[in-house]
Amino acid sequence: MHALSATTPADDVAEILLTAEEIAAKVKELGTEIARDYRGKDVVFVSILKGALPFLADLMRATPIPLALDFLEVSSYGSSTETSGAVRILKDLANPIEGRDVLVVEDILDTGHTLAYVIEHLHAQRPASVRLCVLLDKPARRVIPARIDYRGFAIPDKFVVGYGLDYAERYRNLPFVGVLKPEVYGRAP
Repeated sequence: MHALSATTPADDVAEILLTAEEIAAKVKELGTEIARDYRGKDVVFVSILKGALPFLADLMRATPIPLALDFLEVSSYGSSTETSGAVRILKDLANPIEGRDVLVVEDILDTGHTLAYVIEHLHAQRPASVRLCVLLDKPARRVIPARIDYRGFAIPDKFVVGYGLDYAERYRNLPFVGVLKPEVYGRAP
């Protein structure tokens, strides 16, 4: 039997950037704006797994219009804190999006490599439109320009976890967004 660790995931966080309450208020605001813009349209929220799941779940509940959901699973990080730049689609959409309005729901926009690849992939399927909703925008790291239609928060160039964001598949369950302590990166997960 394994001994339980005396530390919690929150113990590895150096500072809280965004509280659960701040995130909830922003998600409600984004949902209201998206509902206004997409009223009467055939909108599909396309979420990028896995990090965006908490954001997607809260956002869809805050968007009081008919909508559909679909998912892409994309890999560009592995267990590193830096994107590799090589993007792979691990799971493609389950349903056609041709002629439909697509809203990409993503947890964080960093260098732009992953989202540029995803948006190009979606455009190839001939949707009526493709727009982007990101919870966290890290503009200091941008390599490839991206147009954000719905932005939650601009954040500094720090490695963040929580509210779906992970390091080596951990910390996703934190209810806030926090900065991971640098000494954690060197520890084996």
